[in-house]
Amino acid sequence: MPGSHSPAPSAQRTALVTGAGKRLGREIALTLARGGWNVAVHHRQSAADARQTAADCDALTGRSGSAQPFYADLGDEAGVRGLLPAVVAHFGRVDAVVNSASLFEHDSAQSFGFAAMDQHLHTNTGAAILLAQALHAHLLTANDRRDGAVVNLLDQKLWNQNPDFFSYTLSKAALEAANTMLALALAPRVRVVGVAPGLTLTSHLLSDDQFAELHKQSPLGRSSTPDDVAATVAFALGNRSITGTTLLVDGGQHLMRFERDFSLM
Repeated sequence: MPGSHSPAPSAQRTALVTGAGKRLGREIALTLARGGWNVAVHHRQSAADARQTAADCDALTGRSGSAQPFYADLGDEAGVRGLLPAVVAHFGRVDAVVNSASLFEHDSAQSFGFAAMDQHLHTNTGAAILLAQALHAHLLTANDRRDGAVVNLLDQKLWNQNPDFFSYTLSKAALEAANTMLALALAPRVRVVGVAPGLTLTSHLLSDDQFAELHKQSPLGRSSTPDDVAATVAFALGNRSITGTTLLVDGGQHLMRFERDFSLM
């Protein structure tokens, strides 16, 4: 939840970015701050990282209080439902939601079970839908007839499937389908756009050399960088003619056949 200091409602556009304390969510938050947005920096476990992201956003905007950390467990429905109203209470408005946070835990067709599926669907799919719903409801009550946008981070593997990370992939496939339904249901006040990166950041499963080699495996000779993905999110938020579609930002990796997930290759 926000700190005790609550500034007056702002005329600046405000974006809620989930999972913005670290990794790709942080890069998206910083890019939006460079564009003058206020940023609600959502986190679950990484409170210190979220505070640092907020401070860095303030430095980029030159406005103290232009960014603020907010806690929520995206696997908990009550917590998700309380998140956007908390951001509105702090900033006075919300214009966009970027659903960047993702649960990414390994399972397979052999190890699949309801518990893993439920965790991924709640966090990766259900939370994103509830936040889109909340943004739409908020904008319907706005006096200035503002429109808004939701960007959902997806994955190139939806267009180039392999059997790894079974529940994660199901949750992202469901979110990609929800893009279409939400774009229809929430128009004209809210646009809904998917952004699907390729291999963008390394993990504990890959050495630096492995990551560098895998990153090259695309028709363009490079996959997406954090800057590429963040710039595409900013573009999707700014282009008022885009809705109900997904922008693949992966150097063309979705055009190639990968038998395994990058992290297991």
